[in-house]
Amino acid sequence: MPGGGEWVPVRHGESGDRVYRRSDGAAYAKIATGKAAALLEGERDRVAWLAAFRIGSPAVYDWIAGQDEACIVISAIPGVPASDLATPDLKKAWRSIVRQLKALHELPVESCPFERRLALMFDRATDVVARGAVNPDFLAPEDRDVPSSELLAVLRTELPKRLVEEPRNLVICHGDACLPNFMVDPETHRCTGVIDLGRLGTADRYVDFSLLLGNARESWRGDAQMARDSLFDIHAIANPDEDRLAFYLRLDPLTWG
Repeated sequence: MPGGGEWVPVRHGESGDRVYRRSDGAAYAKIATGKAAALLEGERDRVAWLAAFRIGSPAVYDWIAGQDEACIVISAIPGVPASDLATPDLKKAWRSIVRQLKALHELPVESCPFERRLALMFDRATDVVARGAVNPDFLAPEDRDVPSSELLAVLRTELPKRLVEEPRNLVICHGDACLPNFMVDPETHRCTGVIDLGRLGTADRYVDFSLLLGNARESWRGDAQMARDSLFDIHAIANPDEDRLAFYLRLDPLTWG
């Protein structure tokens, strides 16, 4: 493992990547093998690109690649994942989290070399479904007993409309804008940055909205309306499109695999 200090295992990512924290807390390492190594290379490029904007994201410290394995070492973002906060603390941090997302969305789209447009992601979903690789744990409870081919077919009926809407709403999306990927100072409740940038790219901003609000519903339950109202207030959206939120929230689980 590159760099000084002892490396402590943290977790396995959903992709199967191995994640380690350096003993001084200043860096993380992620190791991927096989096909995942190519995906990790894409994440490396995204991390390096976003770091130049200094809006709160890691920097690449090191990169080592072999024939069938790759390792990236990145700087740590201070704080704790928003998903680790108790509900009262999450509520205090929420507006800062939303402003962090807005800062990302306000970066110049034309400068971004990474694509996550709907046509590309729908093709990915089609492939995942065809291979029978949908993870049911990622699906909403009401969708887990529905064949993934049927879920995709329903979304396909909406696809032309969503493709027409997309060009007017393109931003630089995080792509996996869930609470674990926003870091928060637990003392000040300030969002310090974003992590896990492997899906960053240009996309409809509702991609990020749908995932963040989906997490908020799980975390706050009866208070999710406040989270929703705050998100759209900060983004200056008077009449959010509920159908578009639902579309992207149902598409996302079909794109992993």
